Amino acid sequence: MKADNEQRTGLLSGFGAYGLWGLVPLFWPLLKPSGAVEILAHRMVWSLAVVGIALLALRRWSWIRELARQPRKLGLTALAASVISVNWGLYIWAVNNGQVVEASLGYFINPLVTIAIGVLVLGERLRRAQWAAVGIGFAAVVVLAVGYGRPPWISLVLAFSFAAYGLIKKKLDMGGLESLTAETALLFPPALAYLLWLGVQGDSTFATEGMGHSLLLAATGLVTAIPLVLFGAAAIRVPLSTLGLLQYMAPVFQFGLGVLYFHEAMPPERWAGFSLVWAALAILTWDALRTSRRSRARLAAAAATALGAGPQEVPSETSRTAPREGLREAPAPAPAATLADGPAGSPPQTREPA
Repeated sequence: MKADNEQRTGLLSGFGAYGLWGLVPLFWPLLKPSGAVEILAHRMVWSLAVVGIALLALRRWSWIRELARQPRKLGLTALAASVISVNWGLYIWAVNNGQVVEASLGYFINPLVTIAIGVLVLGERLRRAQWAAVGIGFAAVVVLAVGYGRPPWISLVLAFSFAAYGLIKKKLDMGGLESLTAETALLFPPALAYLLWLGVQGDSTFATEGMGHSLLLAATGLVTAIPLVLFGAAAIRVPLSTLGLLQYMAPVFQFGLGVLYFHEAMPPERWAGFSLVWAALAILTWDALRTSRRSRARLAAAAATALGAGPQEVPSETSRTAPREGLREAPAPAPAATLADGPAGSPPQTREPA
């Protein structure tokens, strides 16, 4: 039951993280005339403030001393911070320069990269329907990329940087709040130094565009921290292959915003690619529902078998009736999370070994 709860928590956290990331293109244009690098620096500074307040309220500080005593883990945290800063900065630049659709393409590619890492590096394996969905998704990415008539460098950098970030988070196996705090603490000194330098040069927009603009820049801490905490919680509870499939949510939202809200160009080949993505998602949904039903049936059969063995062990009158009563009153098993299998030859897992 605890494992089922962990799986459900991971899936809900993943849905929350990718849903918020799908809507974030609405926020970054509000921060103009700030440039992408200035916005990135504010993200780093204010994110630390947000998670610091959260840790103060929860009184969760003991992990800091433990992290400081593990050089390898500290090095992985620094690597994660560097990788995510590249991802953040490029995405802000893309959205504020009319490249929302190409940015969304990066997150269509990203699940494929993440799944490849899960299979090749961590030994995860996929069901046939999931392989079919991945193949259709790959075809969609190819169609969308060809439509640009050039290598989609924004998309590729976004995809590989975030896939690498997910793998590092998996290896770290830290709580979402703790890992984000460690990452932003490492990013804070250079970010603050850059903001101070902008102020000295007279190029900072923080205090020159009004109180509303200053508050919006400060809000980058919340916009950054909330989905990343949710992502961190999901990354340590579900296989990377599942995390990769959940990631289709964000680019679907972003692509829709790029077309319907930002009115970016949509030639026929991009519509064709988008249709292929929806086909892949339909297959994944069908496979998830089928797998969940089968898992519930197996759990129910196993519970019935275990309860039916009782009378042979304790042949009293009470024990002969107890299994039947227990069988009637036992709660229905929690639905199995629709996760990909763990390492080959092993049952589904909620966490992969670090």
